[in-house]
Amino acid sequence: MSAEGPVFFYDGVCALCNGGVKFVLKRDERGTVRFAPLQGETARTFLATHPALDAIDSMIWVAADGTISIRSDAVIAIGKHIGGVWGALAGLARVVPRPVRDAIYDFTARIRYRTFGKYDACPIPPQEQRGRFLA
Repeated sequence: MSAEGPVFFYDGVCALCNGGVKFVLKRDERGTVRFAPLQGETARTFLATHPALDAIDSMIWVAADGTISIRSDAVIAIGKHIGGVWGALAGLARVVPRPVRDAIYDFTARIRYRTFGKYDACPIPPQEQRGRFLA
């Protein structure tokens, strides 16, 4: 998307996805990750130029260099970006064959609302972090 930093597109009404956003906010020591709900204008504009991603309804990671990751690859890319123990775990996860990783990811995505909950609207981020959120 831009050289400003990576963008984490997420399902803004999903409690699990919002938990993922909070997880990254807490651990992104460089403070470079920006966040955009899939229900927002930034995502609509992005998806209009990437129609192959239109069916993705849970998470998309766009690295600063423009590399796009989805499903389990997005989780791994986020871990690598955060680094430390999470980067090491992401490296270990990469040895699991993608079809197996994606099957686990898809199962979790399919049950996320009934297991973790769903908001009526995207939660508003805390004032001190709002600058990292895109509409």
